Amino acid sequence: MINPELKQYIEDEILPRYDLFDAAHRRDHAIAVIERSLELCKGFDADVQMAYAIAAYHDTGLAEGRENHHTASARIVRQDKTLHRWFSEEQISIIADATEDHRASAKREPRSIYGRIVAEADRQIEPHNIIRRTIQYGLTNYPQLDTEGHWARTVEHLEEKYAEGGYLKLWIPESENGRQLAALRKIIANKTLLRDIFDQIFEEERNK
Repeated sequence: MINPELKQYIEDEILPRYDLFDAAHRRDHAIAVIERSLELCKGFDADVQMAYAIAAYHDTGLAEGRENHHTASARIVRQDKTLHRWFSEEQISIIADATEDHRASAKREPRSIYGRIVAEADRQIEPHNIIRRTIQYGLTNYPQLDTEGHWARTVEHLEEKYAEGGYLKLWIPESENGRQLAALRKIIANKTLLRDIFDQIFEEERNK
């Protein structure tokens, strides 16, 4: 069970920050990462309070831009003195490291089980949802692109990150994400199918 005071603080002061981010990284994303992190904790000897905090803070650094948001998130954790109410200095250091290690493009393995948990929870691999989030990000950050421009950007991103040889790594490959990634890779390889899915989702998102 999560400490009620910690939970209240996160809900009042941390989760609202996500309301200002792009559609793919809003509060519902943070809540989903929290829920998945707590579920993954059941398979490991991990502190649920720490896993909860890590998931809540993992994308807060987006307030400073996407490129270095993982290091900004870690800095936000270290600078938040309120966390000392519930965690020791050592725990806060682990929490900060894990928020930094969650990024999918990270070149090295997470430094703790907590980094593995939040990285895995953040993946949330469901083929149509991944495609939707890619489109949402494009519409928010590249409004000047036409439909074909968004299609090209979507394909480029999916191939770079999720296709065979892409930079995304699963640190808990036996999780549900492993099966979902295989399904997504089949869609990416079938450009006719991918375009059909893109067209449907793109129209839905553009008309919101």
